[in-house]
Amino acid sequence: MMGAPLLHRDNPAKNPLIGNVKVTRQDWLNAALAVLKQGGVETVKVADLAARLGVSRSSFYWYFKNRSNLLDALLQHWQDTNTAAMVAQANAPADTITTACCNVFHCNINTDLFDNRLDFAIRDWARRSDRVNVVLKAGDDARLAALTAMFARFSYDPLEAKARARVLYYMQLGYDDANLGETLAERLAMVPGYLVAFTGKSAHPKEINAFIKYARAVTDA
Repeated sequence: MMGAPLLHRDNPAKNPLIGNVKVTRQDWLNAALAVLKQGGVETVKVADLAARLGVSRSSFYWYFKNRSNLLDALLQHWQDTNTAAMVAQANAPADTITTACCNVFHCNINTDLFDNRLDFAIRDWARRSDRVNVVLKAGDDARLAALTAMFARFSYDPLEAKARARVLYYMQLGYDDANLGETLAERLAMVPGYLVAFTGKSAHPKEINAFIKYARAVTDA
């Protein structure tokens, strides 16, 4: 007779698992990520996560040594997703600098690619922890280095490439935090102007249309 199926839930917002069901390491991590984004690192507690998942607290220790081990996993997840995604998008193939910037814009329009709420949570956590602040700085440095190299590939002077990378990066970070209340259509209408501001160049209409098509596809999914 086969044992109970090992269920994996990707959406921690669903109702808790019920019955004699095992959960995976990813289930615990997903639940912790949801709590971290909702209430900050202080609210990530093993007993509360177990209740959220509807399982025994003891099952946590099949996957993690302790709470600190879980917190380390959350930081690693942030590095492997948000930071890795932005670096990858900055390095994505592009024939023009405006297309390259549109590739980076994918991070701000696609929450599956780049989770802004997680970024905000990590930054808030870093204000309380020197260790996390070191990890955060390393992530920021990696992202800025990739963006600077992106501009440099299109023959911008090194200092100008660095300056434009900073403007692009810090504007992208703060965009959602500004809570502008704009519609997707209003946001997309600003893209040509943003590209001129970031690059000093006007994008071809086909580049704008390609990005708009991408944005609408991921927001309608």
